[in-house]
Amino acid sequence: MLLLRLSSWLLLLVCLDPFRHEVPGALASSVPSDAKTLVWGPGLETDIVLPARFFYIQAVDNSGRNLTTSPGEKTFEVKIVSPSEQFTRIWIQVLDRLDGSFLVRYRMYATYTDLHIQILLKNKHVAKSPYILKGPVYHEGCDCPQHSSSLWEAHMHCPQSFPQIDRDLSFYASVDPDRNAQEIPQRFGQRQSLCHYTIKDNKVYVKTFGEHVGFRIFMDAILLSLSRKVQLPDMEFFVNLGDWPLEKRKPTQMIHPIFSWCGSNNTRDIVMPTYDLTESVLETMGRISLDMMSVQANSGPAWPEKNATAFWRGRDSRQERLELVKLSRAHPNMIDAAFTNFFFFKHDESLYGPLVKHVSFFDFFKYKYQINIDGTVAAYRLPYLLAGDSVVLKQDSGYYEHFYNELQPWEHYIPIKADLGDLLEKIQWARDHDEEAKKIALAGQQFARYHLMGDKIFCYYHKLFQEYAKLQVTEPKIREGMELVEQPADDLFPCFCHRTQAKDEL
Repeated sequence: MLLLRLSSWLLLLVCLDPFRHEVPGALASSVPSDAKTLVWGPGLETDIVLPARFFYIQAVDNSGRNLTTSPGEKTFEVKIVSPSEQFTRIWIQVLDRLDGSFLVRYRMYATYTDLHIQILLKNKHVAKSPYILKGPVYHEGCDCPQHSSSLWEAHMHCPQSFPQIDRDLSFYASVDPDRNAQEIPQRFGQRQSLCHYTIKDNKVYVKTFGEHVGFRIFMDAILLSLSRKVQLPDMEFFVNLGDWPLEKRKPTQMIHPIFSWCGSNNTRDIVMPTYDLTESVLETMGRISLDMMSVQANSGPAWPEKNATAFWRGRDSRQERLELVKLSRAHPNMIDAAFTNFFFFKHDESLYGPLVKHVSFFDFFKYKYQINIDGTVAAYRLPYLLAGDSVVLKQDSGYYEHFYNELQPWEHYIPIKADLGDLLEKIQWARDHDEEAKKIALAGQQFARYHLMGDKIFCYYHKLFQEYAKLQVTEPKIREGMELVEQPADDLFPCFCHRTQAKDEL
């Protein structure tokens, strides 16, 4: 069965990413060809507006073979200029993924009439360089929404559907904003922290319930960012700001639609990308250092040089984590697990300590095997673990993030039992089947590179809001006590929106 799954995975991988394959006989010393090297990605398209735009370079030699090791971090030079401007306020990073490919990301701090993206190899233009983005090319802070949601999705190359959205909304034949506005605050507003949002004429309004509402900044930010890019439908919804999903009623009962960052097998919440992943997308090349792009350039040594030990660091937010540290003490040659902080089980610190110093996340990938165990709810580090160059051993869990539905055990990760009863056995399997483990690691990495980048996160939110809005049977309203969430000021580099009002195709 395992061999069959791995065969299926290999076929899928070829279909998913035609540019990344190992060619027998490819030499580490191969020299890239400026004419044959490949360049592609959303950052080469005018209409894809992201906080940090990005595209890819795959080094190819003169014989047409993809390089599978790095030709050197400084191999390619990227320049982005606007002919009509003396200075361009653009920060560029060329990230070496050490597998023969590079991820180029850039963050614009102003809007330009045109952009010329030059990709150079020893002062020669690569592939079809220079790539010309016909303007206006809008930066993240520019409030200039595309009025056609279907056209925006087409420009973004969004998937036609997301399985988790279809599943979550299948519990609701209709949504009544008037009824929800009355019942949800009565049911949850006293004990939980909630945000009640209304989107009206592409403006965001909010009212909060509960004491701990600081996390609304993440929801405010993604709604404002999305509304600057595309006209959102009028809609009204509630967001759970806590860790645990809330709607525990059965589908046969009167359930309420609650948007949450985490779902579970015992609840009916509508799941969104986590606040952590959302913030990393919005702040890429900003104040956040850990994001889906930076991980790809910091995935540790090559597979044969990684430590063949299973690695974990974190805090004591679940009993199984205590058990993991106990296992590590009993089997230090197989598991390196320790706490960096005690909070929930302080009385057990003498049993499971001492605490160890914080380890840079990038240093996790010095190890072949990454253990992913739930914390308070799902462990939100899984996207970043998958994006690295190690294989993930993922605990069986009743909690899930928005993308778990599309992950397959033995294809994208190695499954372990909820009680960790087979963890040692699975680590030993990985050691005994090194090539298979490496292939699973690569499949998980490819999954993250495709499904969990910023463009797909924006697509997910947009599709969710579009499909949810269709279920509404009464008019969304700006309710008493709601306040307008203002767009951030862009006084230094204001932009002028050139879009004309067009009727939405939907």
